[in-house]
Amino acid sequence: MALPNLSTLARSVRDGERATLARAITLIESKRADHRKLAQQLVQELLPHTGNAVRVGITGAPGVGKSTTIDTLGTHLTAKGHKVAVLAVDPSSTRTGGSILGDKTRMARLAVDPNAFVRPSPSSGTLGGVAAKTRETMLICEAAGYDVILVETVGIGQSETAVADMSDFFLALMLPGAGDELQGIKKGVVELADMIAVNKADGDNIKRARNAAAEYRAALHILMPRSPNWTPPVVTYSGLTGDGVPGLWAQVLLHKEKMQKSGELAEVRRKQQVKWLWSMLEDRVFSRLRSDAGLRAKVPQIEAAVADGRLSATLAVDEIASALGL
Repeated sequence: MALPNLSTLARSVRDGERATLARAITLIESKRADHRKLAQQLVQELLPHTGNAVRVGITGAPGVGKSTTIDTLGTHLTAKGHKVAVLAVDPSSTRTGGSILGDKTRMARLAVDPNAFVRPSPSSGTLGGVAAKTRETMLICEAAGYDVILVETVGIGQSETAVADMSDFFLALMLPGAGDELQGIKKGVVELADMIAVNKADGDNIKRARNAAAEYRAALHILMPRSPNWTPPVVTYSGLTGDGVPGLWAQVLLHKEKMQKSGELAEVRRKQQVKWLWSMLEDRVFSRLRSDAGLRAKVPQIEAAVADGRLSATLAVDEIASALGL
C-alpha cells in the first residue's frame, strides 16, 4: 500500500469517507514500520476530534447471539439517527493465524446500512479477545463522525479486561436454560459487567430467560459493583425479534448520564488512556523480540535452557532484558 498524504488522509477521515476510513484502519493494523509511523501521526492528528462517542463493549460465549444482537441494536440506533461503528473481533487460529472474518455476513442489515460501518479484525491471539489496534481504530471511527462504537469480543475464555478498559459500558450477554445458571457465570466477566442481558427471551424460552435473569440478579447481590454510582441491572431481550432491545440502549444512556453527572466517566477515560500507554509500551517491547534477528535467534536457546532446567526463569528474564537494553 502506497503511503498517502497525512493531511489529506486525516481530512477525508473527518469528512466521513468510508473508503478512506477503511484504508486508514488498514494502515493502523499494518505491521510495516513506515505504516506504523504514519498511523501514529494520523491518530495524533485526529485526537482532538475524538471522545464524543458512546463506547460499548459486548461479550458473551459463542452461540449467545452477539452478532445478531449487534445487528438488531445497531439497526435500531441508525433508525434513531445515530452513526454506528462495529469493531467485530474474530478469533484467529492459534495454529495458522487465520481468521474467518465473517461478521459482515452475520450482521446482514448493518453491513448495508449507510449509517453503519462494520469492521471485522482478527484478534491475532491478543489477550482479551480484542484486536491489537482496536483502541486506535475506535478513535479513527470517532473522528469520522460515528457517535456509537460497539466492540464485539471473541468471548471464548480470555480475560475480558481489555475491552472493559476501552469502553464506557461493558455488556455481558448470557443464555437461558444452559443448566445451572450460576455455574455458567464467569466471575471475572460479571464483576466487570455494567449490565447482564439474557438473550433469546422469545417463544418457549421466555420463562427460562426470566428464571435465568432472577438467578443472575441474586448472584450480583453478593458482588461489589465496580462503580459507586451504578448498580448493574439484569434484563431479558430477544436479539431475533428485537423485543427488549430498545431497553438495552436506554440502560446504556442512563449509565452515561449518571457517570457524567458524577464525573466518573471523565476519570475512567483518563485511566484508560494511561493503561493504553502501558499496553502499547508492552507491545513495543515484544515487537523488538519479534523483529530483532539476533534476539529471535537467541530466545529459543534461552527457552530450551529453561525447559531443560539448565537455567532459572529469573536469570533467563535478566538475559533477555539485558539483550533488549532494559
